[in-house]
Amino acid sequence: MKKLLLLVFAAIFIGIIIPCKVYAVDITVGATTWYTWWDVTQRGSTKEMDPEFLYGPALAVKFNEDFNLTFIYLYGKFDFPNEDGTIDKLKRTDSDLALNYRLNDYFKLFGGIKYNTYSISGHMDFWGVGPGLGLGYTFPLGENLFLLANFSGFYLWAQEKDEHGSGKPTEKFDAKEYGINSTLSIAYYIASASTTINIGGRYQYFKIDYDDYKSEGNMKHKFYGITLTATYTFSI
Repeated sequence: MKKLLLLVFAAIFIGIIIPCKVYAVDITVGATTWYTWWDVTQRGSTKEMDPEFLYGPALAVKFNEDFNLTFIYLYGKFDFPNEDGTIDKLKRTDSDLALNYRLNDYFKLFGGIKYNTYSISGHMDFWGVGPGLGLGYTFPLGENLFLLANFSGFYLWAQEKDEHGSGKPTEKFDAKEYGINSTLSIAYYIASASTTINIGGRYQYFKIDYDDYKSEGNMKHKFYGITLTATYTFSI
């Protein structure tokens, strides 16, 4: 499924971008972080994990005035409380690859592939991959100052592996993962340094529906927190 999605996205990319007339390509590189609260609801009970930083690279390639390609990868570790009072380290990744199309001076449409994981070493490993589609809004507040808003939905094919130890076989559960993602931020472009600073907030919600029986039942995840991104742009 992951290979099929990549092939589909590559075909769309080639079919749309290559015919476009390109004079120069703008490359944007930088780093992003998300100070995140994470709530997990299962069987009517909610676990609230202490906030942690997710961090990683932010990349963009602008082909022309209408199309650009963006990629964001985030990684972090959370303390996951167990019912017996022990704490496990839960690793979390969240990445998005999207092709953006400018509708006008204010709105853009974007679609692409989302891939996320979370795992506890020696106990469980979960991954989800699938398409996402969204709408973005940009409003100028002043010279080089902008209000940015994005809203998207996604539907992922997922799988979880549970390891029980003591010679017991590993269990695998197929699942569907679907949800929404929204951001609201203010961006300031420092023209003399070709640098953009972006600060705001991000909210993400998704539900995991397991295809087969799983004693813990389906899960709901909620992420929310403060984002900060710094990027540098140059042309080639």
